[in-house]
Amino acid sequence: MTNDHLISALNDLIQISKDGEKGFRACAEDAEERHANYKEMFMARATEYAQVVLDLQDLVHRLGGEPVNHSTFGGTLHRQWLALKTAIMGHDDATILSECERCEDAAVHVYRQALSLELPNDIRLIVERQYQAVLANHDKVRSLRNQARARNAA
Repeated sequence: MTNDHLISALNDLIQISKDGEKGFRACAEDAEERHANYKEMFMARATEYAQVVLDLQDLVHRLGGEPVNHSTFGGTLHRQWLALKTAIMGHDDATILSECERCEDAAVHVYRQALSLELPNDIRLIVERQYQAVLANHDKVRSLRNQARARNAA
């Protein structure tokens, strides 16, 4: 794998992580007040993503590249859609959690793409650790979403 391809893959991870950070901050703002634990979880995940971005940007710098400093266009559109949907439908927990899960689905996809590449061992270890955190959070958000849907159906 060339250095340029590696930098490109890491920049993709930076962008999806910036999407995650911004998305979870937006979800924290939209979470109902009665669910302070959702707000805390969303803010904690946003903070984790911010650290991931810094770690990935450091890797890109060490490789002699220029790290991206913006999220994806799709992530921006998704946040705007979430804002519109929330304004129309209200601050329904299941809706907010579904949108957070969608963000994590996108992150899982980009991490899987990166891990399918021939990454240097030191970088693979970092990316794999980050991927495992994305998977764990995805499963947690899905579980909370399912619980919220069950409450709504009752």
